[in-house]
Amino acid sequence: MDFDMIGPAIVMGFGCIGSAIGCGIAGMASHGVMSRVDEGHGKFIALSAIPSSQSIYGFILMIVMRGAIRAESLSGIAGIGIGFFVGLAIMFSAIYQGRCAVTAIQASAKQPAIYGKTIAALGIVESFALFAFVFALLLM
Repeated sequence: MDFDMIGPAIVMGFGCIGSAIGCGIAGMASHGVMSRVDEGHGKFIALSAIPSSQSIYGFILMIVMRGAIRAESLSGIAGIGIGFFVGLAIMFSAIYQGRCAVTAIQASAKQPAIYGKTIAALGIVESFALFAFVFALLLM
């Protein structure tokens, strides 16, 4: 049995799990807010979709790791280690970005003028997934 593709699967799986949870949390908040406000629904939907980017990082890492393992420049066990820990970082980033999006949605509903400012915190949380992504690329 070949275990070489476990690492790429882990990083992809954790990235998608985190994005699903983060988008789900933020999506629920956007639904609640949209039921109370008459306009600006698109910006609430956009905020709730921001945690989906972590699944893209997981997908790219899965492809790169698979290629590195097939080229034998990365061992299967190293792929599992990288996939597990980087995948966890990406997953938690997406979950907490979703939680941050909830407060951005609520604040923007109350004061529409601060919408752009609320995105800064989401970008800061996103940066940790990006750091993990870059570190994984450097390790391969």
